[in-house]
Amino acid sequence: MSDRRDWITLYLKGIAMGSADAVPGVSGGTIALIVGIYERLIAAVTAVDPDRIRRVLAGVRPANLPDARAAFREVDGAFLLVLGAGIATAVVVVLSGVDYLLATRPVATYGFFFGLIAASAAVLLGDVALDTPRRKAAALAGFALAFLASGAAATSLGNPLPIVFVAGAVAVSAMVLPGISGSLLLVVLGQYEYMSGTVGRAIDGLAALALGNGTDALVETLPPVATFLAGGVVGLFTIAHAVRYALERARAATLAFLVSLVVGALRAPVVEVSVRLAESGESWRAAAPRFALAALVGATLVLVLDRYSAAIEY
Repeated sequence: MSDRRDWITLYLKGIAMGSADAVPGVSGGTIALIVGIYERLIAAVTAVDPDRIRRVLAGVRPANLPDARAAFREVDGAFLLVLGAGIATAVVVVLSGVDYLLATRPVATYGFFFGLIAASAAVLLGDVALDTPRRKAAALAGFALAFLASGAAATSLGNPLPIVFVAGAVAVSAMVLPGISGSLLLVVLGQYEYMSGTVGRAIDGLAALALGNGTDALVETLPPVATFLAGGVVGLFTIAHAVRYALERARAATLAFLVSLVVGALRAPVVEVSVRLAESGESWRAAAPRFALAALVGATLVLVLDRYSAAIEY
């Protein structure tokens, strides 16, 4: 019974991580730190390599089953599966809700995101030292990349499958970094609203299939969802390793780059709201109070989470 409770607890921790990952500005890595599984998560993710994947897949043959089980234990496979199930559950539920809010309350929703991002940037800047030319250059590069991408994303990138794949790779790899939000990077790349809507339609498609009402919606959404997930798998086990390597070799400069990405990304929700206001004919003057109030709520949430995470010691 104790083991069952442990797995249920882990699943709930995954739900907490997934809920954070589904909104721009809050990091699932921060939640992992708060609930005490961050080190185990990093160890499990970085233990996955092509050889162990091959050994696990070879378990389809009975003769290879003992070695496959051993490889599965070496990557803490049960931990990753249960945690991943919790994360996936939360992402689907939260993104479905966000899709509704973006359709009905876009100004307040993006204002909330702005507050999340701004407070995250403020918290993270306290850990960054820009006292060398190398670190200043890294910070400038990160800010410029996010700022420029945030402006062009809404009109230039579109939603072709290669872009969706890259978005999945970048967003999911950010999951293992405390303070860096994968959904924030989706906003920067102009894919957040598209993916939240796609997930919502995929859920509707599954419901229609279960009720015998056809498969059109599911067939329509399957390619982008599968492409995003494939990109996420690649990103988690490649980009995450690259970022970890960069942190080990040049931690201060890498942190300066990553945190500056967050600062530069503050442009993204403002651009998105400007587009919505232009479409509706409403002015920023009328929308600003809603935007500001929602931003205050988002910022408060991040500061509360930071207070708890600061108490965690490793």
